[in-house]
Amino acid sequence: MFKGQPKGLYALALANTGERFGYYTMLAIFTLFLQAKFGFSEALTGTYFSTFLAFVYFLPLIGGILADKYGYGKMVKLGLVVMFLGYVCLAIPTEADTIGLMSMIGALALISIGTGLFKGNLQVMVGNLYDDPKYSAKRDTAFSIFYMAINIGAMFAPAAATKMTDWMMANDGFFYDGKLPAICHQVMEGTATPENLAILHSQMNAMGTTLADGAFADAYIHSLSQAYNWGFAIACLSLIISAAIYFGFRSTFKHVENSEKQAAADNAAQEEELTPQETKQRVTALVLVFIVVIFFWMAFHQNGLTLTFFARDYTASEATGATRMLFNIGILTMAVVSVYSIFAIFDNENTKKAKTIAGVILVACIAGIAGVYGTLDEVIKLLPQQFQQFNPFYVVSLTPVSLALFGWLASKGKEPSAPRKIAYGMVIAAIAYCIMVMGSMGMPTPDELKADASSLTNPASPNLLASTYLVLTFAELLLSPMGISFVSKVAPPKLKGLMMGGWFAATAIGNYGVQIASLLWGPLPLIYIWGILLGLCLVAALFMFSIMKRLEKVC
Repeated sequence: MFKGQPKGLYALALANTGERFGYYTMLAIFTLFLQAKFGFSEALTGTYFSTFLAFVYFLPLIGGILADKYGYGKMVKLGLVVMFLGYVCLAIPTEADTIGLMSMIGALALISIGTGLFKGNLQVMVGNLYDDPKYSAKRDTAFSIFYMAINIGAMFAPAAATKMTDWMMANDGFFYDGKLPAICHQVMEGTATPENLAILHSQMNAMGTTLADGAFADAYIHSLSQAYNWGFAIACLSLIISAAIYFGFRSTFKHVENSEKQAAADNAAQEEELTPQETKQRVTALVLVFIVVIFFWMAFHQNGLTLTFFARDYTASEATGATRMLFNIGILTMAVVSVYSIFAIFDNENTKKAKTIAGVILVACIAGIAGVYGTLDEVIKLLPQQFQQFNPFYVVSLTPVSLALFGWLASKGKEPSAPRKIAYGMVIAAIAYCIMVMGSMGMPTPDELKADASSLTNPASPNLLASTYLVLTFAELLLSPMGISFVSKVAPPKLKGLMMGGWFAATAIGNYGVQIASLLWGPLPLIYIWGILLGLCLVAALFMFSIMKRLEKVC
């Protein structure tokens, strides 16, 4: 898996890990921040969230066009600077007024622009490393490694945001409760129901406060908002680390920083020339794939929106028994290391010494997991953003499994093509929302729950979301890294930046559609919302299978 790869892959992957850690720390608490600070409804929160994601994934199209003209490296460096300024602005505490709202929007604009310059072009540079015939056969594996590195950063992000929230609120004498932000805003607006006031008073007594209802509500929202501001500040530090890695190891990938036009001007090695007909076939195939991925991202990125609402409002806020291990980042880290140790032990290319070292590490990790588990509290309090660590944890853990599986299928001549993997991914995404449909039966609607937060008598087990994220991760591993690799492989040489930008533009449209579920979040039963997402995934899968022969011709 890791052998025989160019050194530039690891430098670019680690630089992306730092940037993604900051981005996902911000994203883990973004919707919670909007509702806590500004009191936004789920529908309005969804509009802000989906619009931001749409720009984050659309602007790489513009970044790709600029990079094709001015060079990938220049755009990546500029992107780092612009993103840093955006996170700094987002981390500065402001009032929940017009100035505060405009400041936040300006910060999001900077982050979107910076990401547009950075994200897609960094991935094009990774693909360019494998234009060298010596490495071309390792392209798919490389993008799986690169994708795994992204998720290493994302895995630690929710834990960082949670620690910051707990620490900052504890300094003010508070603790987080998912019901309280909405109830506090109801108190401030004078719309709190007697049932919700009873919940408020119970939590106020638990915190030992003597403040009046209105004063407590104002102080609680202020404390929570500032805690989120400090969470955003983590992204600033992560970008500094990312830039240090990029510039520190630039010599390993400097040769792929220039665009194709610049490379030609410098008399570098030329790409194969395509006929107009071949170019048209490739671009058409890519556009068809882009249409399908719209529906995947519409379903997948509910993790930061309606699935986070579900984690906050419909899921048990405590974990007991073995489930506690899922919410301890130390245990998850040791579990990941254990997986890679097992693969190292059974890797026939490793020396006996390397296998012995891997065995020692495996034993140490198992002992460490047992030791940490023994120190856990009997009951662990959960914050909604913690559920977002499952997906990246699963990605990092399952990447070697998927590579081994597809490697074995390839040796038998039975490995599915990249388009076929994408189609299978859509089917599996539908299964994930089937799980949510079954787990949400009999639950009150969001509107009913808002009127009386105690009306939920059957909160979902944390394992429901853990299972859903596991199945969604299987879908993601089939679709996202394979899709990026497909674009890198099929895109006409002179349109690489544009086509990679097209992948992100399609993702942007899907992310803008994420808000559809939040607009329905209120009067509709949850099973209808999940059912719509399930249906969209199945329709996209059927479309993908219907054009499969056309796509496989250009692979």
